[in-house]
Amino acid sequence: MLMTAESKNESGMLAAECAGNDIRIFIEGDTLFDAMLSDFSSARRRVWLESYIFADDAIGREFLKVLTDCSRRGLDVRVRVDALGSKFGFSGGSAHCLKAAGVKFVWCHPWQWRKPWLFHRRNHRKLAVVDDQIAYLGGFNITALNSRRISGDARWRDTHFRLSGPLVDDARRAFESFARGDLKWQRGGNRDGMELLTNHGRACRFRLRCHLKDRFNAARKRLWLTTPYFVPDSGTQRDLCRAASKGVDVRVLVPGKSDVPFVQWAARAAYSTLLASGIRIFEYQPRVLHAKTLIVDDDWSTVGRANFDYRSLFINYELNLAAECHALNATLATIFESDLNESLEVRQRPCSRRLPSARVGDLIGWSERQWP
Repeated sequence: MLMTAESKNESGMLAAECAGNDIRIFIEGDTLFDAMLSDFSSARRRVWLESYIFADDAIGREFLKVLTDCSRRGLDVRVRVDALGSKFGFSGGSAHCLKAAGVKFVWCHPWQWRKPWLFHRRNHRKLAVVDDQIAYLGGFNITALNSRRISGDARWRDTHFRLSGPLVDDARRAFESFARGDLKWQRGGNRDGMELLTNHGRACRFRLRCHLKDRFNAARKRLWLTTPYFVPDSGTQRDLCRAASKGVDVRVLVPGKSDVPFVQWAARAAYSTLLASGIRIFEYQPRVLHAKTLIVDDDWSTVGRANFDYRSLFINYELNLAAECHALNATLATIFESDLNESLEVRQRPCSRRLPSARVGDLIGWSERQWP
């Protein structure tokens, strides 16, 4: 399998080629949004989009205009938005405008009195499919929070992919399968080491969790994790600690500034155990870190929507790209190291020296680790 990687440019976009798939890696929201809107505008058959958060702010309105224009041109335009994730950011008026233009708009899992348990399970995926040529997936929501033009230096730090090549067909099938209720869709095998992973499977109930466990156990050199919400279950903690005890370089990069404080409390409640096992933990300082990447050794990596918490591994609907590709692994490692340069390493602190209020906060956060 191939592979070449391009170095980072000033726009915040990098690239790698894997098994016939061209992968562009976005770490700046404005660059990503410009690329998505350009591809949507050039579409000839279909534009399918799903997002956990779709805000009808300055960025969202640009997407609304392009999506309605595409539909009026006769394209098959479908938009699926999570009813909880976008509850306070996407108005009923915007939904009506899309529908009036012919867009097939769906609220995913709205509150139902007859099926209240469904509200607990959220569609956390972010996927776009353009014709049969291009797909986007990753961590960026459609919101001005990700735009430097609008939010300035406080914009969120995230990672997203643009794919062209054989994997686009899998992305289309993943979108269609979810729409018809096949929540455990999987292609069956991979494409030369490239695979789209949902977190619910047939052979393994929690497919993403099983996949990660296998990779953790097989790691020999490094295991570098970036996640905004680090609240792993006890089994995942043991897997990480076991890898570190075998001499694997285990590093966890989390935000120093979090948009969900009690989840950060929960993450810090686990620090002592992880640090004692030899795991290194870093907190990113400049802004909110929302990227979700995992690098194992020199050849395997994953990027997607899944957080490293209980909800993503066991409850919500997620979609990740997993790749055995040296070029992609190397590019993501370069990004990881760059982020470490803007982070502070967490040092072991005896629990007795911590303020009682901090310890109480940790316990509250850990008890609330299944936050919606």
